[in-house]
Amino acid sequence: MFPWNLFPFNKDTKNKINQMRPGDIQNYVQDMMNKMMPESLQKMNSDDMFKNMSQMANNQQGTNQQKFDYVVFETHHHVFIRIPIKEEIWLERVKVYYTSSQLVIQNIPELESKHTINLPSLVRKKGSTANYKEGVLEIMIQKNEHNQYSEIEVTELQ
Repeated sequence: MFPWNLFPFNKDTKNKINQMRPGDIQNYVQDMMNKMMPESLQKMNSDDMFKNMSQMANNQQGTNQQKFDYVVFETHHHVFIRIPIKEEIWLERVKVYYTSSQLVIQNIPELESKHTINLPSLVRKKGSTANYKEGVLEIMIQKNEHNQYSEIEVTELQ
């Protein structure tokens, strides 16, 4: 049986909560926050913090004007990755690599940029194609349908 008399809320607690004023609750919460926060955060003005956050958001929006978009889907035998090509120069400088589980796209939208895309299933080492048509680069990679299992012998240590 659970010892309910040891539970921290009892009749006295209920009476204390009913008698508290909103200002008392605010002071209690502020006191607990001051105890939990490091001193460096306590000294920071909340207006300055929100101003810095908005400046960081504006800077990120400025650098992400050319966002890298893609769509990944799979069929029974292939994995398809479709990338919209917004500028023709992207086709001249794009580099495409892949492993059995990831696709790596380099040099788009900017030079020296690198994007790694996780593939939904394992793919083969050979048999992939990349075609550009109507503003979309479509990469088709054959799925690896043969799962190779290796048995591990379990031995008892003495």
